[in-house]
Amino acid sequence: MPALAPEVSEPDSGRREPEVEEAFDRLVSEGSDRLARPLVPLLATGFLGGIDVGIGVLAYLVVYHETRQPLLAAAAFPIGFIALLLARSELFTENFLVPVTARVAGGGLVMAGLIVVARPDLASTAATLGRHYATLGISWRSLLLAVLAGVVITLLTRMQHATDDLGPKLVAAVVMSFVLVAAQLFHSVLDSILMFTGLLGGDATYTWGDWASAMAWSALGNIIGGVGLVTSIRLLRVPHRVAEERAESQAE
Repeated sequence: MPALAPEVSEPDSGRREPEVEEAFDRLVSEGSDRLARPLVPLLATGFLGGIDVGIGVLAYLVVYHETRQPLLAAAAFPIGFIALLLARSELFTENFLVPVTARVAGGGLVMAGLIVVARPDLASTAATLGRHYATLGISWRSLLLAVLAGVVITLLTRMQHATDDLGPKLVAAVVMSFVLVAAQLFHSVLDSILMFTGLLGGDATYTWGDWASAMAWSALGNIIGGVGLVTSIRLLRVPHRVAEERAESQAE
């Protein structure tokens, strides 16, 4: 009598994914802490975030100035994101809080000022690099570059929240920030620091008004990419957990 073929079970479309749920729980826990944080510490954290990323911009400018190799310079930039991770600072694209954006820009402005005073030879390089972003203008191309930047940064955050191990978090910080700079994506914080350095150094052919326009347009694209294409869609993977969190919030 021939052996019966083993039953093949149909895939369970409602099957839960423990790893995804754990990452969701980490995000909810940390997000709740951030929302409950007083405004002053929140703004201070954002200000320091601008300084941390500014360290990466400094490394990027130095390497580009000395080598004129954009990919090699991009490999130096992750220093800022490593500092951001280890110092537990934050960028606006991690939680989309407008007040934090302003403070990050403030921290970046301070770093830009320090750079042009300490290394005036970098001002021309910064002006050249910053001009690219200041003159992108309002177009579908510049919007999509900003959307991609929002996707990259928010995906970086999600990757880091998916684990408690420092090693994978550092890998994510290095790899994703390299993509951000090497591809010349349109990111409101990074590009602002480059433009600030060029403007303060006096070599820029663009204006503060150009920076403000670029900042607003890139921030819009960053939010579309981060919230629309990463955060919202990923929540569809854990609809039961979203429903549970909403029920708990309503019960409180």
